[in-house]
Amino acid sequence: MRIAFLVNSIEGETSYYTTTSLALAALGRGHEVCYVTPGDFVLRPDNSLLIRATTLNGSKPKKPETLLNALKREQAKVMTIDIREIQVLFLRNDPSEDAESRPWAVYAGTNFGRLAAAAGVIVVNDPEGLALAQNKLYFQGFPETVRPTTLISRSIDEIRAFIEDHPDGVILKPLQGSGGRNVFKIRSKGEANLNQIFEAASGAGYLIAQNYLPEATAGDIRLFLMNGRPLERKGVYAGFRRVPAKGDVRSNLHASGTAEPATITPQVLAIAEKLRPKLIEDGMFLVGLDIVGNTVLEVNVFTPGGFPEIASIHGVDFSEDVVIALEDKLRIRQLYVGAVSNRALATL
Repeated sequence: MRIAFLVNSIEGETSYYTTTSLALAALGRGHEVCYVTPGDFVLRPDNSLLIRATTLNGSKPKKPETLLNALKREQAKVMTIDIREIQVLFLRNDPSEDAESRPWAVYAGTNFGRLAAAAGVIVVNDPEGLALAQNKLYFQGFPETVRPTTLISRSIDEIRAFIEDHPDGVILKPLQGSGGRNVFKIRSKGEANLNQIFEAASGAGYLIAQNYLPEATAGDIRLFLMNGRPLERKGVYAGFRRVPAKGDVRSNLHASGTAEPATITPQVLAIAEKLRPKLIEDGMFLVGLDIVGNTVLEVNVFTPGGFPEIASIHGVDFSEDVVIALEDKLRIRQLYVGAVSNRALATL
């Protein structure tokens, strides 16, 4: 099986990314791996779809650093291949990273992913589902019982009124964004620098204001779901607690958050179960939930990370489980010869 990973840029990939762990797991199980970026698609006049894929030139690295060095050095082999020569296209790019500097790249994964799926390639997460999730409005489609109270607006007057209604404070962040960028805690509508915060956070468009959850001071739980269900092996769940740095409201690992063990309780599993129907309907193969108490703060469907941290904490690398699941999907695709849609196959 040949698996192509779509990433924002090969230069930006790091050894601690979950994508790196997935690629190593695929190599370890005897598969071929290549990397593709948003600018590497080619649609020819005869409607054939090709990709300019960066390959490992026959090497089979076993360590993250060796893998990335092989991809990034000048000797890396770039091949233009028909999309039908790969079996799986794994969409692991973060559109929000390109929103300002490369707006043309934002929809490349979902648009070309649709064409790849039509050509018979297994595309995960399903590009049609991901197209619905290009920003945090997607989150509003999940049950109200598991969501924070939320306002979406570009009006500072609306935001001030929302803050007044929530004496414990409000979290303000961009509708389009990830990685903890421009996330602020507002304690009251009289916050001295509210206007400056509003200007900074609203630069990319609409804002989300959510009621602050005091339990968030202890961090949140990142729990992975695969095929709509919590990812688990022999009683160990693919989950961990993300703890914010002192004085910071963000628990994102890229924003100085740290990873610690988490207890995945029946309560947490019940929350995940409430999200399962929509995730399956939308073909969301691999998802990361961020949970505080009884509330889901985020549903991460593009590039959920944390597998290396889970492996460090629990000694379990769930990347292999993901690759095995892709192998199963390929067998189903070959058995049914296109009779099962990509969206359905993505969560089977």
